[in-house]
Amino acid sequence: MNYLTDIEIAQSIKLRPITEIAEKAGIPEKYIEQYGKFKAKIDYSLLNESNRANGKLILVTAITPTPAGEGKTTTTIGLADGLRKIGKKSVVALREPSLGPVFGVKGGAAGGGYAQVVPMEDINLHFTGDFHAIGAANNLLAAMLDNHIQQGNSLGIDPRKITWKRCVDMNDRQLRYIVDGLGGKANGTPREDGFDITVASEIMAVFCLSDSIDNLKERLSKIVVAYTYDDKPVTAGEIKAVGAMAALLKDALKPNLVQTLEGTPAFVHGGPFANIAHGCNSVIATRMAMKLGDYAVTEAGFGADLGAEKFLDIKCRLSGLKPNAVVVVATVRALKMHGGSKKTELAEENLDTLGKGVPNLLRHVSNIRNVYGLPCVVAINRFPTDTDSEISYIINKCGELGVNVRLSTVWADGGNGGIELAREVVRLCDTENNFHFSYDNSLSIAEKIEAVTKKIYGGNGINVLPAAAKEIEKLESLGFGKLPICIAKTQYSFSDDSSKLGAPDNFKITVKNVKASAGAGFVVVLTGDIMTMPGLPKVPAAEKIDVDSSGRITGLF
Repeated sequence: MNYLTDIEIAQSIKLRPITEIAEKAGIPEKYIEQYGKFKAKIDYSLLNESNRANGKLILVTAITPTPAGEGKTTTTIGLADGLRKIGKKSVVALREPSLGPVFGVKGGAAGGGYAQVVPMEDINLHFTGDFHAIGAANNLLAAMLDNHIQQGNSLGIDPRKITWKRCVDMNDRQLRYIVDGLGGKANGTPREDGFDITVASEIMAVFCLSDSIDNLKERLSKIVVAYTYDDKPVTAGEIKAVGAMAALLKDALKPNLVQTLEGTPAFVHGGPFANIAHGCNSVIATRMAMKLGDYAVTEAGFGADLGAEKFLDIKCRLSGLKPNAVVVVATVRALKMHGGSKKTELAEENLDTLGKGVPNLLRHVSNIRNVYGLPCVVAINRFPTDTDSEISYIINKCGELGVNVRLSTVWADGGNGGIELAREVVRLCDTENNFHFSYDNSLSIAEKIEAVTKKIYGGNGINVLPAAAKEIEKLESLGFGKLPICIAKTQYSFSDDSSKLGAPDNFKITVKNVKASAGAGFVVVLTGDIMTMPGLPKVPAAEKIDVDSSGRITGLF
């Protein structure tokens, strides 16, 4: 059978004017700033001026990702559409795709099949320019930092201890490590430098955790960009860059309103990576979805050990948000890969490898229920090759943990394929909720890392390298020890070794380094081989993307 591609499906649907979507969401006209016919920014003052009670918050997360795919974003969108099908006023809040992965490994990232947000081409490419604004603010700070040194260096910044990098929203390994400031005294101070991808910039994390312009400026001012010759931190506030950075970001901070294929209002705003940052859309977009909908459906990046952990331990802690229910997305295919099946064998029934892979799902589910105290449902993103025996096996195993399973066919059926999942989510939102964090902020940095390793990852301890131990001691002496932690590790395993699939145990997490993201309000813990500037694969998705003479884009997933 020849299926339409995601972009062909998206282009076949007649979009509703964004004013109609805003009206459906209950947004007064005075808050709407249109970007063409099908996109708009919504003024964040709506949050302070509306007296409507907040709706329920639903977090969608997933098992540890595999090349077989899980369909988390697709399920998130389909669930929001499914809630509308059963008469509930739902709004969805998602992250913006990064250009690097769009042109690199992943292709488009706006859902799939008949559960997409549109216009998908715009969302996947420049959209409303938010990422460009974030990159500009990041690079303005870098330019002002180097200019301060060039113009006399009154703060005594040690050029060897500059921690702030430039950024660009593209996978470009050539820029990871560079030397700049060459060409003589007039062209700057020569030093080692490098680029991060925009979504790894602390500006992105600050942007997504800020709830107002004033809060944005406060966070920006705390960003540590370098250290002095006597090892004192230097902040963006001391570089006097905060006002100009905020000016670049003021419009970007307004959430972007778009729609699903079925016309459900959708906010797509912000997008930090979940393996090297906190992996959630903006606090403002989430709050706006809750303010406008009776049910706000949002997602967190990668598996629940990364995105959900950071959503709960960082975003919820810093914003005061509290989920009412959690959906853990899985596929039979991905679980078989976790159990040892090859990608070419996934269409064949195999209860043996499924049985070996299911513990990955069960650990994620147990974490949500037992570590965080949240009600949970498993959504099986069903494929035509999944057998009834395989589905029954998963249902029985989840039942042993007291968790229901619902099948989702939203990729093929849109909102109709998410109706049963929607009904279970509505039920869960009215059940007992004992939400708590996986660690207390009063613990030391090392104790917090160990708590996440043991409680969430299933490891038995941590191995802190000498350089990291020295940096932890320094950060704690500077007053950063009581911040939450953001662990940067591979998304492909509970451990820091991507080859350890399923639910490994008896492993230690190796802490290679730590750094303060003081503006964002957390300490980044670097484990494994984590790249803050990805590279393109051997065959980039960019090779398949094209545009015809009429301006119609093809090949974008």
